[in-house]
Amino acid sequence: MKFLILISMLFSMSSIAQTKDEKVIYKYKKFEKFDFEDIVIEGETGAPESISISPRFIKTFKNKLPYRKNFNAEIRKGIERIR
Repeated sequence: MKFLILISMLFSMSSIAQTKDEKVIYKYKKFEKFDFEDIVIEGETGAPESISISPRFIKTFKNKLPYRKNFNAEIRKGIERIR
């Protein structure tokens, strides 16, 4: 039994030592061309038979801010504060 354990340990040590010495170099493709002409897609094309659109009620809201033609008084006060 001890003999089998010893042999398995030696075998695993030798495989580990071999992988450390090897240098792996990866080379990737610089360019790859895809040919979509050969692809055939089978199916049916069609439009829906009826499209129904229900009119939506658009609610108009009253502006809660009072309407002002100009803000000259506020602009003058702002300029006075800067001086």
